[in-house]
Amino acid sequence: MPNNRYASFDYCFNYFQSFRESREISALAHRANVQNSCLHLGFYLASWGMYRGSTQLLKNSLSYLVPLIKVVARTDVSLWRIDAHCYTESNIDRLWQLRCAILQAYPKMTPALLTKSMLGVFGNVPAFDTNFRQGCRAAGIASTFGPKALEQIGVFYQKNAAVIDSYRHQLPTLDFVTGKHTKRCYTRAKVIDMAFFIEGDA
Repeated sequence: MPNNRYASFDYCFNYFQSFRESREISALAHRANVQNSCLHLGFYLASWGMYRGSTQLLKNSLSYLVPLIKVVARTDVSLWRIDAHCYTESNIDRLWQLRCAILQAYPKMTPALLTKSMLGVFGNVPAFDTNFRQGCRAAGIASTFGPKALEQIGVFYQKNAAVIDSYRHQLPTLDFVTGKHTKRCYTRAKVIDMAFFIEGDA
């Protein structure tokens, strides 16, 4: 549903992916776009519970996200193509380098916030929040964000590829203006995120 808080992912993901598809990733941090980039990411993170309690985001204005947008804007386009079907050793290492680049800008960022940001922008990893991690444990997968967990999630995808891919094509993202489905599918990592989140919330 367009008004459901979970649709905030769709709107955020669509925004950032549109820059990738138009080959203008660096423009995300340009003066004309950086505020919108922060707004899209920030509202998605708020909808997904990252602006509450004693979180660092709650203590700062939207401009706190500018360094993160700058990291995104200089991320090589090949990293945007990584998904659970290609969690090879080299690709996992590249995702880990992206994680390190984000932590250079935000040394105290939690794994939940970091992975939710990566999911909302790139769609290349699931969000390692409480429910997802519980779902990982139920599936016998390492529940701490790291190379081991990503490797095991990649194996999980290979074993369940037909089901995951069928859900991908059933679940295109929603367009903000029309409220209708786009032609942009969820990533495999996003579908796995949803499945494990539901399992962990059971």
